[in-house]
Order: sequence, then C-alpha cells, then structure tokens
Amino acid sequence: MIALSLAEIAAVVGGQTHDIPDPSVQVTGPVVRDSREAVPGSLFVAFAGERVDGHDFAADVVAAGAVAVLASRPVGVPAIVVEDVQSALGALARHVVAELGATLVALTGSAGKTSTKDLIAQVLRSKAPTVFTPGSLNNEIGLPLTALTATEETKYLVLEMGARGIGHIRYLTGLTPPKVGLVLNVGSAHIGEFGGREQIAQAKGELVESLPPAEEGGTAILNADDPLVRAMASRTQAKVLLFGEAGEADVRAENVRLTDSGQPSFRLHTPSGACDVTMRLYGEHHVSNALAAAAVAHELGMSATEIATALSGAGSLSRWRMEVTERPDGVTVVNDAYNANPESMRAALRALAAMGKGRRTWAVLGKMAELGDEALAEHDAVGRLAVRLNVSKLVAVGGREASWLQLGAYNEGSWGEESVHVSDAQAAVHLLRSELRPGDVVLVKASRSVGLESVAQALVETGAEGEVAAR
Repeated sequence: MIALSLAEIAAVVGGQTHDIPDPSVQVTGPVVRDSREAVPGSLFVAFAGERVDGHDFAADVVAAGAVAVLASRPVGVPAIVVEDVQSALGALARHVVAELGATLVALTGSAGKTSTKDLIAQVLRSKAPTVFTPGSLNNEIGLPLTALTATEETKYLVLEMGARGIGHIRYLTGLTPPKVGLVLNVGSAHIGEFGGREQIAQAKGELVESLPPAEEGGTAILNADDPLVRAMASRTQAKVLLFGEAGEADVRAENVRLTDSGQPSFRLHTPSGACDVTMRLYGEHHVSNALAAAAVAHELGMSATEIATALSGAGSLSRWRMEVTERPDGVTVVNDAYNANPESMRAALRALAAMGKGRRTWAVLGKMAELGDEALAEHDAVGRLAVRLNVSKLVAVGGREASWLQLGAYNEGSWGEESVHVSDAQAAVHLLRSELRPGDVVLVKASRSVGLESVAQALVETGAEGEVAAR
C-alpha cells in the first residue's frame, strides 16, 4: 500500500484513534485480515466472524510489528475504531486507488474469471508492474484487500469481481472504479440464487454500467459469442470492443485446434495485426479466455506480437484449475477441483477427451452447487456428455447430485458400465488406486464444497510413492 499515516487513515475511514501515541506514524506494509500475515509496518483489519473474532488477536499482531488495528471497538493497543470495519476497508481502498492513478481493469463472468484474470495479469506484467487478485478473492473483502497491495509503481490493477445477487458488482465498482470492464459470459453458476440467466446478466452488466464514457477513456470488452453479454453494449457509454470467434469480433481467433496434448493453438487477430499462439494451458475453453485477455492488452497499447508471445508463455497462477501432474508411471492427473458449474464441467470434459486420445480416460465428478431447480437436469446432462465424449469411466462421488450424474451416464451409455457411483472421496481414491493403469488420464472436478481436491492429491501422492518404491 502507499504510505499513509494513522491520522490520514482515520480521516479517510471516518474512525477514531485509540491508544495511538503518535498519529503521524505511517502504515508502510500490507493491509491484512489474517493475524499470521502481520509484519512490521502493516495494518490489521479485525473482522468478527462466526467462529473467530479478529479483535482477539490485536495484541499479537502489534507484537508482530503491525502499526495498528482497524477495529469496531477499542482493543487495548493502537487502533482506529469505526462503526463498520468492512465499510471502512472499502473506503480506504477507494482512497488509495484514487491516489494511485493506475489503470484499473475489472472482469466478471459466470465461468473462467480466475483463469482469465491470471492470463490478463501475465500479459500486462510483461509490459509494466501489475497487481491482480490472488486466487478468486473477488468479494467485498478480498477485492479491497487486493487493491490495497498496489504501490506507486503499479501501472495496472486487475481485479476479479464476483456476484451472488443484484447490486453486488455495483458495490464493488464503487470501491474500485474501473476504466476497462470485461464481461466473459453469462452461464448457470449460482442460477439457484439469481433465479435465471437473465437475472445473472442483469447483475454482470452492472460492471459496464459503471464505466466512464468513451470520451473519458472507458472501454467495455464484451464476448461477441454470448448473446446476453453482447447485448450489454446498450447499457454502457464506454467504447465497446468485442472478442470471440465470431467474424465481426474486433479480437478473434482463427484456425483453432488442439495439440496432441490438449493445448489450444490458434491465429490471433487484433486491430493491430495477427500472430500465432500456442498455449501452455489445457482445453479449448482457454481460447475464449485468451481472446478476452488479448482484447484488454490491445486496448492498453500492446501489439499483436507482444500479446501472442505473452499468451504463449502464460501458465496457471491459481491452484486446482486444470492443474496437470504427470505421474512417474504414466498416469496423468488433472486437478480441476477448485469449483464447478455446468459450463466449466462441459469444458473440462472436452479437455479430458482431447488430452486422452488413444488413452483410457476417467472423469471423477461431484456435485455442482447452487443450481436450484436446474440441478437435476444439469447433473444428468453432464453425465450424458461424459458418455458422448467417450470418456472411459465416470466416477460420480457423493450424494444425491452425484447419483444424478451417474444415472445420466447410465441412461446414455450403451453397455451400462461407463459409470459408477461411490459414496465419498475416500471410496473414489480406493477405486482408482485399484483400477488405474499406466497411461490413464484422470480428471477430478466438483464444486468447492465437495473437496474433491483430496482425491487428486491422493492420486499424485500415490504416484510419488510408486516412484520411491521403484528406486
């Protein structure tokens, strides 16, 4: 964060100083909410959660070097006391962003936000210092904490914005007003909470509504291949730039194909030129993500050659998202277990099919959460797709929703043994350890609440143990 005195911070957030001998002392380190991350010069934000109250750690963080605590009550050590800690954190982020002068890029969408954010960050930081959302910390707490990591050297600030209802993105853009806004897609993620795709589109479109007009440098980057996103052009006064595979897209891909290992390759076209891209990531769905990143980079002045070079060198910066591990025995484990919705499930299955050509393929799948009345149909459809893609075996893990996955595959299958339903992750690991053979490809994917990353980790560890045993 840019250096600010405690007196300045108190004025920005409308707080009162308590137990602060010298209000001119500056916060020169990070703003943190985890007491274990407190370092000399930091500011600790004390949230009172259901199980843990950050105020209880106030003395510990100051002992670790924190300058003060942002709190809702006096804590016996230097503190800035406010009525609402979350609102104060947002106000501090809004002030710092305004002072920085960095170009702020915000993105949202139903699927692919984190992977696309990681691509944008890698492309832009090849040009200038860039700060971006770590993982998927895209809510009313994670977003301002990310913004506060920016310094005077920061040229670009790339922020992922999530939404679980109407008004959420509007609130986030009020904290960190973007100059460039990107909407990836409108899918089924959280459809049970929103009530329908039109409502999701309404919420996601709040991002483009927040942008400054074109004459002030605002740019809305929209997916030309998604009708609900493309229609958002009417909701903004910003310049509109389209990306996608549609012929009229300003930034588009031609000659899309997958390498033998399942990595996308294509000809990138931008208004400044064309260049070939071969990605390190796996799955054709990353083409759309790459085009979105390319559109942002083009708008910020990068050439097609610069963009293509950066995209071709970009990897995954976030855990458990198409994370590929090759075991010594030739088994490939694809850990995509961070989260799941119908769109990302379909993309992951298609990636598995591409990666597993000529090999046995396993889809270890679990529940997709928050689908509401669409849950049965969507799980059934994913199970059927696994069979249509000739996935060798579907292992459905968990309760009711997993049984729907398995039933869809069973009903679609020709011989009834393409799928199996197991009760939990441990049962899945036991099955896979007994049946995997060298050369097999295993995809593991479910909503975060299912915790299927433990299956992928167990399979990777099994491979490591096998390597040790072979020695």
